[in-house]
Amino acid sequence: MDIKNTVTKKGAFSVSDKDISSAVINRLPRYYRYLGDLLDNDVVRISSKELSEKMHVTASQIRQDLNNFGGFGQQGYGYNVEYLYNEIAKILGLDRKYDMVIVGAGNIGQAIAGYTDFEKRGFKVKRIFDINPTLFGQTIRGILIDDVANLEDYIKDNNITIAALTLPKNQAVTMANNLVKWGIKGIWNFAPIDLRLPSNVKVETVHLSDSLMRLSYNIREMEEDKDV
Repeated sequence: MDIKNTVTKKGAFSVSDKDISSAVINRLPRYYRYLGDLLDNDVVRISSKELSEKMHVTASQIRQDLNNFGGFGQQGYGYNVEYLYNEIAKILGLDRKYDMVIVGAGNIGQAIAGYTDFEKRGFKVKRIFDINPTLFGQTIRGILIDDVANLEDYIKDNNITIAALTLPKNQAVTMANNLVKWGIKGIWNFAPIDLRLPSNVKVETVHLSDSLMRLSYNIREMEEDKDV
C-alpha cells in the first residue's frame, strides 16, 4: 500500500510522491488507538520514549515511522497527543465518512453490524444484504437486512464506498467481481479466499483462522522452549 505525502512548513500531512512501506502503514492504526487512549485520559503530550513503553515498540521505530509523514514532534517537548492523533487520522483517511454495506448476514456479518465502534471511526453500515428470505426486513442495531437482488441498485443510488464481504468461499469471487462493476472502491474480505481484483479496488482480507494458527504456533514454540 502506498501513501503519498509531503511535509509542510508546519509539519502537517499533505499529498505528494513518497512511497511508504506497508509495515509502517500497518503500525499506524495501532498508534492511532494508543493516542486515542491517551486523549481519553487527558494526556496532553508524550515523548517517543514514553509512547514506546506503552506500545512495546522502540522509540527509534516510532520516530522513524512518524518521520515518514513529517515527524510531528518537537525536541525537548515530544508529541502533542491531540495534534498527532488528528494528523494520523488524516493519514488513515479517517477525517472523512465512509458509507458501507455488509454482504452476508451470517454470524460474522451480524457481528460487524452490531459493533458500534466502527461508526466512531467514520465507517457507517447502511444496510446488510443476504439471499435468505426469512431474514429480509429484520434489523440489527437498526440496520435493515435486504434482498441481495437489490444490492446493485442500492450501491449505485447511495454512493456506497466499502463492502464487507462475509460470504462462503464459493460465492465470494463472483460477488467481489460484481461489487467492483457496481462501483465499490474497497472490500473488507472475510471470505476464506484471497481475491484478485483490479488495482483501483483496495482489498483488506481478514483470515480469522490464520490468526488462530499463528497463536497455536506461538504456544507450541513456548512449550518446546520450556522442555529444552
